Amino acid sequence: MPVGSRILFAVFAASQLLTAQAPALVIRGASVFDAINGVMLPGRTVVIEGDRIRSIGSPEHPVRIPRGAREINGRGKFLIPGLIDAHVHTTYVLDFAHMTGDQIFPLFLGNGVTSIRSTGDLMVAQKLLARYADEHPELSPRMFLCSPLIDGNPPYHGYWGRPITNPDKVPEFVADMAEWGVSTFKLYVGTERPVGRKVIEEAHKKGLVVTGHLGKYSAQDAVADGIDSLEHIWGVFDFIFPPGGPKPGETALERRANVDMQSPMAKDLIEAIRARQVFVDPTLVVFRNMILLADLPEYYQHADNSGMPEPLKKYWLKYRADRMKTALSPETLDLRKREFQKYKELTGILYRAGVPLLAGTDTPEPFCPPGFSLHQELELLVESGVPPAAALQAATINVARVLHAEGKLGSIEPGKLADIVVLDADPLASIQNSRKIFKVIKGGKVLDPHTLLKAVRNN
Repeated sequence: MPVGSRILFAVFAASQLLTAQAPALVIRGASVFDAINGVMLPGRTVVIEGDRIRSIGSPEHPVRIPRGAREINGRGKFLIPGLIDAHVHTTYVLDFAHMTGDQIFPLFLGNGVTSIRSTGDLMVAQKLLARYADEHPELSPRMFLCSPLIDGNPPYHGYWGRPITNPDKVPEFVADMAEWGVSTFKLYVGTERPVGRKVIEEAHKKGLVVTGHLGKYSAQDAVADGIDSLEHIWGVFDFIFPPGGPKPGETALERRANVDMQSPMAKDLIEAIRARQVFVDPTLVVFRNMILLADLPEYYQHADNSGMPEPLKKYWLKYRADRMKTALSPETLDLRKREFQKYKELTGILYRAGVPLLAGTDTPEPFCPPGFSLHQELELLVESGVPPAAALQAATINVARVLHAEGKLGSIEPGKLADIVVLDADPLASIQNSRKIFKVIKGGKVLDPHTLLKAVRNN
């Protein structure tokens, strides 16, 4: 064997020996949330070896505890899968604050968010951040990459978008994005049906996912064409209005505040979404904290915002000041509150109809603090009529499914990655208990949430 090969073999053998000798981790006697069935299972013992869950035991079926294992006393604790934020931007918005995504990554982990789904950012920046996350797993969530915003010409968001108006250009674009390692393609407001339909077709050939923040391409058409998920409650809400615009004397805001959720158009769209099991990611928190209620101090001065880096808070407050000058009239507050209630009402209707929901936040949009806002989203889902167990599923197994990652993430099961949040209280008794984090486990490594939150850099 050549010398170089012998050295490589020796290094490999040594790494294997170290891995084999690394002590296992045991969490004994905890209650474990079964994300598949939406129930809490008491008295479980979870054995973790390396970065994987090795086994789960119960009083009736105990498991072997490896010799020398480290232990966490799980009695009185509640384990949920690592949370997954289904709608995150890792460069967009942060650029206005002159920040980079790595500066906010610990905020996710400190809040038990062990994975994030990017939903439209610049590819080179995303790739660099994903590399950083891989190299600093103790500070960073897992990243799932997304294409830039696929849009009309000119793109709504300028250089963040990718204008595609000719369906013949789609196969090359999809192939290029696949080389970048994206898991998701995102259609944006200016995409028209021929392009959107071709993106869905080409992405599905490669086993990849298509989501949409839709505008010109209607939800009805996108669902019929096979889109995988719809971003924002607007992705449903904006397509249930009868044609013709507001009635005489009715403002656009009044029209939205008074929309009929039981209209034939609404029922038909909801049934089509249910029948095709299209995921809906309501992102209620972004509408509450930014679009509708940023003029209320309980939201723009929310306690969760206090731990944000100063450059981000500075940008948010500037955004709010600009909005107050142009869009948030005190006279419209009651109408805006009614409109937001319609969003929550529609979210509850979708859940009861059997539509799979996702928990996403659109962080770091103004007043949507990274990590913290996912807990706010869970609370808003529950306020909308979604049971706590289903809200947790929306932030775990459902996101794993839409990412085609349910084989390794989204539930606490043998063979899956050991991404687990250890809670001091039962989140099924109150969804606010999802905030009572004792430890975060990512890939088998035990992390302290308070240390992580202090790791955020302000410059």
